Amino acid sequence: MQQEILLKILLSGLTAASMLAICAASANAALDDAKAQDIMKKGGCTACHSVDKKGVGPAYKDVAAKHKGESDAAAKLEKMVRSGSKGAYGQIPMPPNPAAKISDAELHELAEWVLTK
Repeated sequence: MQQEILLKILLSGLTAASMLAICAASANAALDDAKAQDIMKKGGCTACHSVDKKGVGPAYKDVAAKHKGESDAAAKLEKMVRSGSKGAYGQIPMPPNPAAKISDAELHELAEWVLTK
């Protein structure tokens, strides 16, 4: 009986550990380019930005270069997108992008993706 209880406890612990590992792996999975493009289209980002060419707004590669090595770069980008910004990359202001267009989770993923360019 006692062995049965220990076996159940061990099995429960292994199940919980496996579930945590799966969640951590999916949370750390990098956003692929196709999914990033979908989020950018949904959020309206593609009207002004592209990966490698300056448009109305800066190219994502230029954004990544400007923030290279900053530990809080993703949070800064998220704040700029959510609140809008002016003067960070030129005279043309970026309007705020509300959560109704792009969720906080998507915005975070996209900011992390931009920083890899």
